[in-house]
Amino acid sequence: MTEPTTTPLAGLRVLDLATLFAGPLAATMLGDFGAEVIKVEHPAKPDPSRGHGPAKDGIGLWWKLLGRNKRTITLDLSKPGGRTTLLRLAATADVIIENFRPGTLEKWDLGWAELSAANPKLVLARVTAFGQFGPYAHRPGFGTLAEAMSGFAAITGEPDAPPTLPPFGLADSIAGLATAYAVMTALAARDRTGEGQVVDMAIIEPILTALGPQPLWYDQLGHVQPRTGNRSQNNAPRNTYRTADGSWVAVSTSAQSIAERVMRLVGRPELIDEPWFATGADRARHSDILDAAVGDWIAQRTRTEVLAAFEKAEAAVAPIQDVRDVMADPQYQALDTITTVDDPELGPLRMQNVLFRLSATPGAIRWSGRPHGADTDTVLTELGLTDTELTTLRQEGAL
Repeated sequence: MTEPTTTPLAGLRVLDLATLFAGPLAATMLGDFGAEVIKVEHPAKPDPSRGHGPAKDGIGLWWKLLGRNKRTITLDLSKPGGRTTLLRLAATADVIIENFRPGTLEKWDLGWAELSAANPKLVLARVTAFGQFGPYAHRPGFGTLAEAMSGFAAITGEPDAPPTLPPFGLADSIAGLATAYAVMTALAARDRTGEGQVVDMAIIEPILTALGPQPLWYDQLGHVQPRTGNRSQNNAPRNTYRTADGSWVAVSTSAQSIAERVMRLVGRPELIDEPWFATGADRARHSDILDAAVGDWIAQRTRTEVLAAFEKAEAAVAPIQDVRDVMADPQYQALDTITTVDDPELGPLRMQNVLFRLSATPGAIRWSGRPHGADTDTVLTELGLTDTELTTLRQEGAL
């Protein structure tokens, strides 16, 4: 399959051996910008993401997003024929992404020693909950555990309520994006050294970067960030506010000038002259006063009126949107953030577009997630396997 030469990752071949979210998302990101991604799934046990969430006509919709721009083959790596075939594929690949528990590939004689011998230029990205070593390395784990361990849940929610986990794959998504970055970094190094290497990605780690300077604060000051609900310890007013028509808006005042504009807008300019108004942290300590000022003003106006007034005042506000609002939002429409993809099974689908825009070599969604094993014969025939070899692999249960 020839990729357009205008795609920045054209000519890059990626084997996606991973399941569920972090590893497969990294492969999706690479495929969106032209990499040839081959999704390798067990013949009898497909990637569980195919069955996650709502389905239409028995077809999982999440997979249509996560599996886009990937060709799909089946291969049982625990079978001798599956192992041999994977090594043949590895010899033609630039990247392998896997998320088996540490030691699993080695158990099948498909560890780094064997893979790098087959292809010294290979980059092997190993995505696990806890990393390849350490006391937790062999535990089963998912993104939920990372959201708990990292401190995310501890700071999320109202002060007098339980810690709150996100209702979506936050840690997995952050790790997936980080893995795509790690792979590109390893490939850049290969351009200089000529040699591949192993990427060890622990899902518990990237979310810590997203959480900001909490370890530094604790190390230097003994400061432990508490749960503050929608409020911030760094600035105020910063919260969600209910409008007269029952909608909600979010206000942020991270910049001092914005905070002053908000106070003038809501008719409380005298608060600007208070000594404590001069810094975000001091304003945060007076959140009750500021929230009351902003909240009372917003509560007397419809969402449309609030948004228009804030825009005119050049103050920062956004509506609290659910997915219905997102699909109709004019800014998202202008950016084509939600784009339409024609799917052979379900017809036109609307899904998130590629992650960013490049002016000269843009990415693209060439197709949505394909059926389990749809490209097995095509990919393996391209690899040089004969009909007899394919039949033998099927008889063995490797395909």
